[in-house]
Amino acid sequence: MQAYIENIIAPKLQGDGGWVEFVSFDNGILTLRFRGECSKCLILHRCTAWIAEEIKRDLKKTVKVNAIRKKPYFQDT
Repeated sequence: MQAYIENIIAPKLQGDGGWVEFVSFDNGILTLRFRGECSKCLILHRCTAWIAEEIKRDLKKTVKVNAIRKKPYFQDT
């Protein structure tokens, strides 16, 4: 799952200024950390649904995507 996120999904998001990192995959729950433009995206739920559909199509697995937003360090204050 980690290789799929890093090699297939991440490059597609980078084209729009986004950045996704694999955190974990356990019991059908895929946890991803979103950075860059993704960290402030208003429609992140649509992206996570798209990721789940891509995984279902390509890997034949049904997953729930848990999104963690990681804001740039200067927005943490």
